[in-house]
Amino acid sequence: MGPFSTPANAARVSVAAGFAVLVAKTLAWRLTGSVALLSDALESIVNVVAALLVAWALAFAKQPADEEHPWGHGKAEYFSAGVEGTLVVLAACAIVREAIAALRAPSLHSDLTGGLALSVAASVVNLALGLWLRRVGKTQASPAILADSTHILADVMTTAGVVLGLLLVRVSGLVWIDSIVALAVAAHLLHEGLKVVRSSASALLDESVDANELALLRRTLDGALLATESYHDLRTRGSGARIFVEIHLVVRSDLSVLEAHDRCDALEAALEDRMPRAELTVHVEPDVAPHSGPRLPTK
Repeated sequence: MGPFSTPANAARVSVAAGFAVLVAKTLAWRLTGSVALLSDALESIVNVVAALLVAWALAFAKQPADEEHPWGHGKAEYFSAGVEGTLVVLAACAIVREAIAALRAPSLHSDLTGGLALSVAASVVNLALGLWLRRVGKTQASPAILADSTHILADVMTTAGVVLGLLLVRVSGLVWIDSIVALAVAAHLLHEGLKVVRSSASALLDESVDANELALLRRTLDGALLATESYHDLRTRGSGARIFVEIHLVVRSDLSVLEAHDRCDALEAALEDRMPRAELTVHVEPDVAPHSGPRLPTK
């Protein structure tokens, strides 16, 4: 994707685009007085704050491991994603409050055309940004960028719903539809925000890697084993762009320490070749009981 497509650069682009979209959506709201467009603008405020937070998290996560953080700082990205999800949930609650208030006294300004045009233009920018961020997030394995892309693409759907709702208001003359659309936007944001929070919480609690990565990991290890070797107690966890893997490797009991160490190096090299993000830690055991794996139940 080129040297520009790094998580840090993606975060900077997200901040700049977020400010531009926020200005456009705020103007759209001021032109129309629409509570639905207000809800769209509120979500853009969250986008900007979240993008700034992502930029901080990525800078912090890049710091090398130290005495206080021997496993590195990668989990800062999950913290960023979790805060972003929380902000989305709070924005949804604020939209509900505004929509209910507007239902009691529905009103719109006359300039719907200008407001709708600005909203559509902002949505096109967000669509291009969100799709690009998703590519960067997947390629660079960045949970913070992926969370940002998810939120921005959700914002595109939000704006589409708002625009359709206001077009319906314009055709029908039923102003209360504006508030109903805003409530629908809030429900959508609540769902997306809670999903991001759940994903971040799982990662912070050292959830195992997903099924596809786990399958690739097992295939790689199985392919690198000798006929006399096996492994057990496989454990994995993610930390930002890194994956930490632990196994107990069972080798022939007559191997020297140097030979056993060479076998560990061979597994690490095989895993690095297929999964560059993975870092393998191996505990070596001889193929004699009781060190050759989990004990079998006794009768």
